[in-house]
Amino acid sequence: MEENEKPLRTGVVTIIGRPSAGKSTFLNTACQEDVSIVSPIPQTTRNAIKGIVNTSFGQLIFIDTPGYHDSEKKLNLKLRNVTENQIDGVDGVLYIIDSTRATGEEEIHTANLIKNLQDKTVIAINKTDLPASKPLPIRQFIAENLPQIPAERIFEISAEKDIGINDVLKALYDIAPEGQPIYDEELATDQDLTFRVCEVIRGEAINRLQDEIPHALYVEVADVEHRNEGKKLWIRAFICVERDSQKGIVIGKGASKIKEIRMAAIKKLSQIYIQKIDLDLQVKVDKNWRQRDYTLNRLIP
Repeated sequence: MEENEKPLRTGVVTIIGRPSAGKSTFLNTACQEDVSIVSPIPQTTRNAIKGIVNTSFGQLIFIDTPGYHDSEKKLNLKLRNVTENQIDGVDGVLYIIDSTRATGEEEIHTANLIKNLQDKTVIAINKTDLPASKPLPIRQFIAENLPQIPAERIFEISAEKDIGINDVLKALYDIAPEGQPIYDEELATDQDLTFRVCEVIRGEAINRLQDEIPHALYVEVADVEHRNEGKKLWIRAFICVERDSQKGIVIGKGASKIKEIRMAAIKKLSQIYIQKIDLDLQVKVDKNWRQRDYTLNRLIP
């Protein structure tokens, strides 16, 4: 190592925040790749999604978590457990707060998650580019609830417009321990093919559907085959919904909606994988799946 060369730092950072605070948008912007689903619909993220940022400072391995949400529904309780389980043992925490929404009990509960981790927490006050942004009340909330976090680790950002992202990353590198990268520097995520295909299809579906349907669906990959000497990736997948009436909505008149979702998913997958994508996409009913532990445990381990 050269005399003036700083040692590399590698750290695991959990992203927390309320639903729709901009966690997934931050992750995608930081990784410069669509690693996590971004949607205006709350509770889009259902798993701990890993995104990898490589710079000259080292490697940050982000874990995007479901929005921390007050609800007694079975699915939401499962999602809360995912978030809580990703906080222990990490090198850093990035707490993202939406500056366009008033704080309340839910924000207090989210802040309470990291009361004992203030020494390794960075806060990003997000959406400050929007007219409705009110960062000053957010700063007052932080001062009252997380008083040990110094001002130099609190940033006003726009994850969507890529404003302030580098400052947040630098602060997280300062917290991260010295160490060599864990993942190959070309990787933006460690998601396997099946999981990523499911997330791409689900993302394209929920952004084209309304009301309760986005929350009532999940995606299941039934088959994946490498064809034409590896030049084609053939995938058969199902969008699963809870009721027959929802199935008709997802398919659409003359199968227009399912075709739209399929083409959008193929386009997104073609940006990720070098093979030609052939997607056989169908819809089926898995009645009341959100109430069944077996399905929830399979989808959200």
